[in-house]
Amino acid sequence: MNTVQVNVFLETIKSQLAGFGLKLIGAVLLWIVGQWLITTGIRLLSRILKRQSIEPTLIAYLSSFLGIALKIVLIVAILGYFGIETTSFAALLAAAGIAIGAAWGGLLANFAAGVFLVILRPFSVGDFISAGGVIGTVEEISLFVTSINTMDNVRTIIGNNKIFSDNIQNFSTNPCRRVELLAQLNHSVNPSEAINFLKERLSQIPNVVQNPSPEVDILEFNLAGPVLAVRPYCHNDHYWQVYFETNKTIQETFGQVGYPAPEQHYVIRQTSAV
Repeated sequence: MNTVQVNVFLETIKSQLAGFGLKLIGAVLLWIVGQWLITTGIRLLSRILKRQSIEPTLIAYLSSFLGIALKIVLIVAILGYFGIETTSFAALLAAAGIAIGAAWGGLLANFAAGVFLVILRPFSVGDFISAGGVIGTVEEISLFVTSINTMDNVRTIIGNNKIFSDNIQNFSTNPCRRVELLAQLNHSVNPSEAINFLKERLSQIPNVVQNPSPEVDILEFNLAGPVLAVRPYCHNDHYWQVYFETNKTIQETFGQVGYPAPEQHYVIRQTSAV
């Protein structure tokens, strides 16, 4: 190879590298601009939907789905900019999707369950629920998982399929829920009198609703005496406040009227010697 051929070869390499470098810079700029447009567009769409009073759960779900879909479109566009045949890539992507779907059936199950959670709406963002073995406040419902903040302030992520295939308790749906407590009485205490005292005091606890009214009745008997079921009603937001104040009310009420502390009684019988 003579000098002229070497120079031509080097010039060809330089021109190709320069062209590739320009394309690479263009691809980076396209990615940055595309990402910015996707983020801005999704934020704008979320604001518009919020103004239309659309369910926050549905807004978050649509935003997550559109973000993923638009990023895939952006990647395909960048590959097309480099001259890669996008139709072949689309076919490859579809085949990869089938393979990944077969390998990650659980992921697709979570996706399908997420769709049904959004459509059927057994709960919404902000509801206090029990689902998938977790109790807490729903923070986010995304494509594959649901985020719940537990009562001890721990963010817990649960697969949507586990939630949808299990029992769901929504404590925020009904206007009130029942607080269930027990009050042990001594054998010498008149249960009817104690019930009247408690009913009067329970209605004075803040945030206890009067419809339905607080329930107090004899639940069972044990060795110490009658056991009362004490059941006031309140909104879920006030559950623990009413729970603790009801306990205090039971103790204060029985103390003020002078009820003796519960105690167990035993009878020991001895057989006389013959």
